[in-house]
Amino acid sequence: MAIDYGRKRIGLAISDPLGMIASPAGFIVRREGKRAPITKILARAAELGALGFVIGLPLDGEGNETDWTAEVRALGAEIAKRTGMPVRFYDERFTTAAALRTVQELGESTRGRKGDVDSLSAAILLQHALNVPG
Repeated sequence: MAIDYGRKRIGLAISDPLGMIASPAGFIVRREGKRAPITKILARAAELGALGFVIGLPLDGEGNETDWTAEVRALGAEIAKRTGMPVRFYDERFTTAAALRTVQELGESTRGRKGDVDSLSAAILLQHALNVPG
């Protein structure tokens, strides 16, 4: 399962059983400033039959880590601790831009669909991770 962890929403995606195709799997609304809704994330992962996690790593434009990156790494560590499942971090730069472009290319509006865009961003992130050997 992929997690695009944002300040307001958490986009989710899951792959097919063979680990070849990523699909959007909804989103969780997050209250900014509140603790991460790890219980909700793990409940959704169980529902979807997740066997591991790919978490988008927010880096700045030069590829450096930020304060937000540290928060996302802490989330990943907590998920690994609670589940015992593998957690991989993957550079998420440009996934939101790619998701927005995809929605626009389909002739759709992104207005009122930010959660769908976050879920699509997670699917793009997961697909990139699935395409990397090893």
